[in-house]
Amino acid sequence: MKNYKLVPMDKSHIKEIAQIEKECFSEPWSEASFEEELYNPLCSIIVAQRPDGAVLGYAGLHAIMDEGYIDNIAVRKDYRGQGIADDLLGAFIRFGQANLAFLTLEVRPSNEPAIQLYYKHGFVQVGRRKDYYQHPREDAIIMTLEFERENENGTETAE
Repeated sequence: MKNYKLVPMDKSHIKEIAQIEKECFSEPWSEASFEEELYNPLCSIIVAQRPDGAVLGYAGLHAIMDEGYIDNIAVRKDYRGQGIADDLLGAFIRFGQANLAFLTLEVRPSNEPAIQLYYKHGFVQVGRRKDYYQHPREDAIIMTLEFERENENGTETAE
């Protein structure tokens, strides 16, 4: 049984999200950056929150027109392997199926658990960005999930 629910980020979550960000990423976003995103109509950040209010993980998405860009998915180290990242990604995929042509993201080649999660959900590798990450220096794998859309004839097509 899950001991958390997915909720939209609000101001009360920012301090814990920034802590998780520092724990998970070599170039973390600041609290101020997350606060700015609260007022960005193109951004959605969802939080996995325990009943006591503790933040276990979060995920961020920017939707521009019919394109979705997943910024980050991060889970506290002591809560990994419990399906939290899977649930966060699943929420964005459900949103994408209803509203977007595709979702895309970048991931470090060394982040095998994340790559496997994305493959599990149907993402495919579509490219590479040379030296995208700086600390440590590493390429980025670009992964994308395209959604089927019905055209005027009632047949499904990939956008």
